[in-house]
Amino acid sequence: MVRPVSRRDCLALLGMTAALPTAVLAQQPNATRRLGVLSVIAGDEVIGQTRLAEALATHGWKEQDNLRVDWRSGAGDRARIARLADELIALKPDVLLALGTPSVEELRQRTTTIPIVFAVVTDPVSQGFVKNLAHPGGNITGFTDYDGPLAGKWLEMLTQVTPRVSRVFVVYNPATAPFAPLMLRTVEEAARTLHVTVEPAPIHDAAAIASLAARKEGGFLVLPDFFTMANRMQLLAAISEAHVPAVFWSRTFVDDGGLMSYSTDSAEQLRRAASYIDRILKGAQAADLPVQNPTKFELAINLRTARAIGVTVAPGLIALANDVIE
Repeated sequence: MVRPVSRRDCLALLGMTAALPTAVLAQQPNATRRLGVLSVIAGDEVIGQTRLAEALATHGWKEQDNLRVDWRSGAGDRARIARLADELIALKPDVLLALGTPSVEELRQRTTTIPIVFAVVTDPVSQGFVKNLAHPGGNITGFTDYDGPLAGKWLEMLTQVTPRVSRVFVVYNPATAPFAPLMLRTVEEAARTLHVTVEPAPIHDAAAIASLAARKEGGFLVLPDFFTMANRMQLLAAISEAHVPAVFWSRTFVDDGGLMSYSTDSAEQLRRAASYIDRILKGAQAADLPVQNPTKFELAINLRTARAIGVTVAPGLIALANDVIE
């Protein structure tokens, strides 16, 4: 004889369902999951919202179907990023995507349980985001945008310009690039071999960017920093006024008129991050997913800019470029 299901039984079943771990709920085919994205800059820059949607779709996660994406953009403003981090945590997402170091810093202060996948982040071990690359531990993992020799390569590129650059100003915002001292050490080590004088040129806010135009003897090396990306048009204008060569951390600067860039492939970073988001939504633990260093780089050179500022880029460097703007 089949016993009828009582109201108490139904309530007990609902309670059991609510208590199920994420790994079990992930197997429910009709459940809509929630992804919170915190980007240091606007969603259409460097790593775009459209690219993210496309990358997630390859794993079967589609908005208006089985996934809701809440995207927040900090516009390079640290205080705004903090406020947006509060907003995202309040939405109780299943997983978070942090684009840029400030995003990781703000989110990790607010949760130790929601999984966080990061991209375009430098040296997560030294910054205390993970224990080590192979076994991150905790609730954070992701993909870095920098390997040790990269900063030295940027400096070397500037020495392959004629007239030769003998002094280089290294540009960054300490508030949004706390990892800058690590890169500066690498740049300074390379400078001794390349016989170049290196001078830090920190800029603390957008108003300070214009002062760079007065540095008319030498060249600029712009470190990875979402502040410089968010304010790149002012930065490019100041460098153009200085009439000196510059190398950048993202090809977006070259597309907008900068001379040269050597950088990770941002689209590849996004595809890889989407794969981790997929695995976590299906039950994997962030602590078990190793942090991965970049595997793909691209060199871009703008010869129109070279002609405009009266410099010549070494033919050997041009031959290595993935993209040359004529």
